[in-house]
Amino acid sequence: HEEHIFGAGGGGRMAEKHGVPLLGSLPLDIRIREQADGGQPTVAAEPDGPIARAYREIAVRAVARLATRSKNYARHFPNITVVND
Repeated sequence: HEEHIFGAGGGGRMAEKHGVPLLGSLPLDIRIREQADGGQPTVAAEPDGPIARAYREIAVRAVARLATRSKNYARHFPNITVVND
């Protein structure tokens, strides 16, 4: 059974509306909270399960998106201001 908190396809519509990529979807599954509260997140508790697979797919998509971004080194240089009195 699946519940869609934003309606079926709602996450994709919301991402499109805000101009951001949809990296993936996670199910509303009580095990996520229970396992995290118990100190063993779902990916560790059930590494071969469908929820862990969804987390891994999201992580891969996030890494792929970050890898394609251009690097901005501007923050590594000081701001120089010239004031002519």
